[in-house]
Amino acid sequence: MPKFLRIGVHQSNVSGYTSKAWCIRRVGSTVFLKWGAVEVQGAGVGRKVYWTFPPQEKTVRCRTVQRAQDYTKAAVARRRSHRYEPLSGNIANRRRTANRASELKQALATILFVDIVRSTEKAARLGDSRWATVMNHYYAAVRRELKALRGKEVVTTGDGVLATFGAPAAGIRCATAIVEAVRTLGLEIRVGLHAGEYKVSGAEVIGLAFHIGARVAAKARAGEVLVSSAVKDLMPESAVRFKDRGAHQLKGVPERWRLYRVEP
Repeated sequence: MPKFLRIGVHQSNVSGYTSKAWCIRRVGSTVFLKWGAVEVQGAGVGRKVYWTFPPQEKTVRCRTVQRAQDYTKAAVARRRSHRYEPLSGNIANRRRTANRASELKQALATILFVDIVRSTEKAARLGDSRWATVMNHYYAAVRRELKALRGKEVVTTGDGVLATFGAPAAGIRCATAIVEAVRTLGLEIRVGLHAGEYKVSGAEVIGLAFHIGARVAAKARAGEVLVSSAVKDLMPESAVRFKDRGAHQLKGVPERWRLYRVEP
């Protein structure tokens, strides 16, 4: 299974050195993709890579073996040319300590997930050097808005950012501010927000709420801020205008969730 680790723009956060990994595997006419945030420990031959959260997965059925081979070849070529390096070793699950259960603390927060729309296309058009500059400005803009509204950055995943807020109103205000701020860079983002409980063990955060936030963001269109019903229900009447986007099945998440678009 070809595996790649994103290089070039590594942002530090509470978990240390994080990046994004991408894997692909072909079985006959079917292609299996896996990607997500990883933590890198060490360097050189002793370097170890761990999934920060369970990775996202996608299955592509190409109907013929030749199409699957072409799809795989093109996907690998894109990674090789867009600031990814091949990984020779395995990507392990996040390490657990023997007394981890006793260290876990529970917290409640509004979770914000930001992702750049069509980032691979933009990177290809701009080239590595210009794209790295744009990404530096992008992260600066996101962090400026997080700081202004007391958001806490949890992890970065290549071109995505995961953050938490103590109140849903602050998360929504931050999300809309980020959308406007990054437009000056020629970028469109999608943003998802969810409110729920999660567990904290040292610098590590664990919980289904983070996966739901990411899945909500994946449903958003370019320039759109989507929230789950858990966020809407916590907001006072008339504080923010929402438009019902219907009930959705979020990949890998139990039950269906009703989503709402934040209106200007």
